[in-house]
Amino acid sequence: MSETTPIHAATAQRWHTLTLMEQLANVGSEVERAIRAHDSNNRARFDGALARALELFDLTATDDRWRGPRRREILRGREEFCRLFFDEKVPPDSARGLRRYFLAFATAARYARS
Repeated sequence: MSETTPIHAATAQRWHTLTLMEQLANVGSEVERAIRAHDSNNRARFDGALARALELFDLTATDDRWRGPRRREILRGREEFCRLFFDEKVPPDSARGLRRYFLAFATAARYARS
């Protein structure tokens, strides 16, 4: 796979048809996978989940529907996600906060579908 080949090729094509809740619920799934893989020191799973999460963050941030404060919040979430793994001074509750943040979108997306 080249650097420009999207991991979620099929998803990228329909990503812009999803609601913001659905997009962030999917981002949250990859965030959760990355956190779990990192906590269990599973480097291969972590690398895959990290790449997929960043790709979904980027697909969401480039969606033209989310401008202004929504886009800033998406990028802030991406920043916090990266900070969790690559910043030496990570607040102790950072992973828990990210999990809670994305769980709210997963719950709302599931509720909206029912």
